[in-house]
Amino acid sequence: VLKDKECPAMLIPSTPLARRCFPAIQAKKGVIMVGNKTTYEDGWGNHRNVTELLEGAKKANVVLETRQLAMKIFEDYTVSWYWIIIGLVIAMVASLIFIVLLRFLAGIMVWVMIVMVILVLGYGIFHCYMEYAKLKGEAGSDVSLTDLGFQTDLRVYLHLRQTWLAFLIILCVLELVIVLLLIFLRKRILIAIALIKVASRAVGHVMSSLLFPLCTFFLLCLCIAYWASTAVFLSTSNEAVYKVFNESACPFSGQTCKPETFNTSNVTKLCPDAQCLFAFYGGETAYHKYLIVLQFFNVFMFFWLANFVIALGQVTLAGAFASYYWAFKKPDDMPAFPLFSAFGRALRYHTGSLAFGSLVLAVVQVIRVILEYLDHRLKAAENKFAKFLLSCLKCCFWCLEKFIKFLNRNAYIMIAIYGTNFCTSARNAFFLLMRNIIRVAVLDKVTDFLFFLGKLLIVGSVGILAFFFFTQRIKLVQDTAPPLNYYWVPILTVIVGSYLIAHGFFSVYGMCVDTLFLCFLEDLERNDGSAEKPYFMSQDLRKLLKKTNKGQPDA
Repeated sequence: VLKDKECPAMLIPSTPLARRCFPAIQAKKGVIMVGNKTTYEDGWGNHRNVTELLEGAKKANVVLETRQLAMKIFEDYTVSWYWIIIGLVIAMVASLIFIVLLRFLAGIMVWVMIVMVILVLGYGIFHCYMEYAKLKGEAGSDVSLTDLGFQTDLRVYLHLRQTWLAFLIILCVLELVIVLLLIFLRKRILIAIALIKVASRAVGHVMSSLLFPLCTFFLLCLCIAYWASTAVFLSTSNEAVYKVFNESACPFSGQTCKPETFNTSNVTKLCPDAQCLFAFYGGETAYHKYLIVLQFFNVFMFFWLANFVIALGQVTLAGAFASYYWAFKKPDDMPAFPLFSAFGRALRYHTGSLAFGSLVLAVVQVIRVILEYLDHRLKAAENKFAKFLLSCLKCCFWCLEKFIKFLNRNAYIMIAIYGTNFCTSARNAFFLLMRNIIRVAVLDKVTDFLFFLGKLLIVGSVGILAFFFFTQRIKLVQDTAPPLNYYWVPILTVIVGSYLIAHGFFSVYGMCVDTLFLCFLEDLERNDGSAEKPYFMSQDLRKLLKKTNKGQPDA
């Protein structure tokens, strides 16, 4: 029992502290004692001085300091919670305003960004040339990089003309590539900007979609709660195991026993000094042996349910925004409640497709969890080939998970549009995107930039406002700000909350852009502008592509 560290090797007088036992150390007339003694036995027959216990007892201060820190943080929340809520409401309003303004400012922001990139690169080229010219004739500046070799102090390279020449060439090539891409992709960039403007109008007509992530968040919380409670029940389903311990030789030594019937069993007759003592928590049944398998199954079900909830949200939003695009007269031809209609269709007709897509993704995610578990178990191993193989597998399955998430997202959009099964929708979406791969890349980068700019703007502005308010630097509301122990507590809370709110709003907007983009590609391939097959795209998009609807008024 002592070797397995299941019982303490030494027993000393103790005192309770935070529900833990600590040595009862006290000072009497300047002498440090524990239990009225200046020495203690260390369990190996040696007597040690009490002062050696002080180092271990000092660690208790960490617990007390952590407890005091937690109490102060809790006090800060109690006096500032309503101001935190006000900050989060401001972030919500700012996110909504930004999405509305994208209808008018998307094009300006994108072109300003492009011009800024070109100007920054141009300044970089100018700066590199000036540094290159300034070093002309200076001692040691003409040494080549190969002759200099590797230097730990990177500032040495900045005194070489060859370094600045290399920077100059790289920036010139990059500038040339960007200018050529802008020349050849200008039309696709204009299409991406027009789609973003259409998405802003679509969100404006389906305003309830901005609150739908709260439903998804609630369902995800239920999944997390179910997984956590099941995992706790499995972890605590062990039972106390008792085994026979004795000092002399005994054939029953190490066998399991029951304390209730031990004194009346044959063990005490054959081994008088034997005792039935507690050994560990666990079990020796088949159920206890395969608890780790049940835990992995619980993790798998959590991934499956969580992915299903996310898929349900994506199909619902895609159905609502697709009803906007395929309405010829917008918004007159849209259903009365597009979001609720899409949610009902998803539950009634597409549950199987969503479950299958979620299952595929859950399988890959569980394999990644198993690989991480194996990597953790093999950390102490010396087999470098096994570590290399495991790293390769982890990388491959990470890429596979990203690809499946991308494919599932577009498959769910096709399911919402056409109502086809998962496999058919995934195939059609994949080949549709592959036929328009350049448009996909341009739209993806443009929307990524706008979302990054929006999140940075919202989180930064709300965070700065919270900083000036809680540090009492705004004179108008200086007396209103609550007194705090740590002003960074509400500030960090507001910043994190603002990011989550902005992310929730932009995730809806991103789903809208992706849905309208697939609808736009389908519209181009299936319709020709005739009276029988009119285009459903907006008038701006038709002007960009020089498309017209013959015999039909503009939508």
